[in-house]
Amino acid sequence: MRILVQKFGGTSVANLECMKKVREKVLAARAKGFKVVVVLSAMSGETNRLLGLAKEWSTSPDPAEIDVLVSTGEQVSVALFSMLMKDAGVNSRSLLGYQVPVSTDCDHGNARILGINQDKLQALLEEHDVLAVAGFQGCTDEARVTTLGRGGSDTSAVAFAAALGCECEIYTDVEGVYTTDPNIVSTARKMDRVSYDEMLEMASMGAKVLQIRSVEFAKKYKVPVLVRSTFSDAPGTLVTQEDSRMEAVLVSGIAYDKDQARVTLRDVPDVPGIASKLFGPLAAGGVVVDMIVQNPSRENKTDMTFTVPRGDLDKTLELMAEIQKETNAAEVLHDLHVCKVSAIGVGMRNHSGVAAQAFDALRRENINILMISTSEIKITCLIEEKYTELAVRTLHDAFGLGKE
Repeated sequence: MRILVQKFGGTSVANLECMKKVREKVLAARAKGFKVVVVLSAMSGETNRLLGLAKEWSTSPDPAEIDVLVSTGEQVSVALFSMLMKDAGVNSRSLLGYQVPVSTDCDHGNARILGINQDKLQALLEEHDVLAVAGFQGCTDEARVTTLGRGGSDTSAVAFAAALGCECEIYTDVEGVYTTDPNIVSTARKMDRVSYDEMLEMASMGAKVLQIRSVEFAKKYKVPVLVRSTFSDAPGTLVTQEDSRMEAVLVSGIAYDKDQARVTLRDVPDVPGIASKLFGPLAAGGVVVDMIVQNPSRENKTDMTFTVPRGDLDKTLELMAEIQKETNAAEVLHDLHVCKVSAIGVGMRNHSGVAAQAFDALRRENINILMISTSEIKITCLIEEKYTELAVRTLHDAFGLGKE
C-alpha cells in the first residue's frame, strides 16, 4: 500500500473554492495510486475567532477548555472536506485527533506528541482511500483534548508520515522556501532543496513556511517534506538531509525576526554566579533568552544585555525589577525597536570568511550592529528595526542569492 500525507493550511481551506483546489491535489495523488492522509487546519481566521470568544466569555479561560474550543475549527474542516471527497466518488472519512488517537502530554495549548496508533491508521487506510484528519490536536491518557500550539498542523502531518513511514507534502499559499522574503527582495529565489538544519534555523528566525517543531520531527525521523503551493503546480522545495550539493553553497538564505526586544541590566556586580542569578528566574518563568552579551568589567561592575521575544517583555521586566533590587544594579533598560537578521547555510561549516563578508556588507550601508551571535550554520546580527529591509537586501545581494 502506497501512502502519502498531504497537509493543507488555513488559507488552503478558507472557503469552498479553496477546498476544491485541495480536492484536486488529493485526487491527483489518488490517480498515482496513493492512499492519502489529508491533514487539515481550521479555516483561515477561525482559530483567532474562537480564541476571541474564549476571552469574551471568561477573564481567565481555562487552558484545557480552550483546547476543546479551538479544536472545533479543524473538526469543521475535515467534515466538510470529507463531504467534498465523497461527492467526487472517493471512499473517504473524517478523523479527529482523539479517534486516531494522537497521544500527547498534558501541556494544554502547546502539547507534545508522545505516540500515534499506527496500526489503527493502517487498518483505516485498508478500508478508505482518503482519511481527512484534523491537524493541531491530540488527547491525553485521560482522554482530554489537547492542541499542539500555533502551526501545529504541520507537526501533526510530519508525525503521521513518520508513523506510516511515508513522505509528507505541506501545501500552503507560497510555492516553496525562498532565499529570503520575496516581499522584501524581488530577486528572492525559490530553493529546490534545503537541509533540515537550515530549515530549523529559518523557522527559529520567524520564517512562516513551516512550524519549527515539525522540522525537528522531520529531522529526527528522517521524513522528507515537500513544501508546495495549493494554488499552483510549481514543484516546491524539498526539506531533507543535507548532501554535498548543499555544502557547496556558502549561504543558502537570509532570514529576519522583528519579534525581538533588547534588555540591559546595568552595573550588576561582576562576581561568580551573577549570570545564574539573572537568567535562572527567566528560565523558571518560561522566558526564552537568545542573544547574550556581557560588557567588560569596570570597577567590579558589568552590564548584561540579552534579547527576548517581544511578547515576553513585560514578564521579563517584572523579573528584572526584582533582580535589580537583589543585586543593587543601577537600572534596567529595554528597546523594542530592534530586529535580528541572519545569514544561514550548511556551507559555513567548511568555509571561512562568511562573518567578515556579512559585517563588511552591513558596514558599507552604515548599518550598525548592536549584538552578534553565531552557530555552526548561522550568523545573526541584531540591528535597529528601521534598517531591516535594507539589511536583508544587502546581505542577499552580498552572497549572490538572487543568481541561479
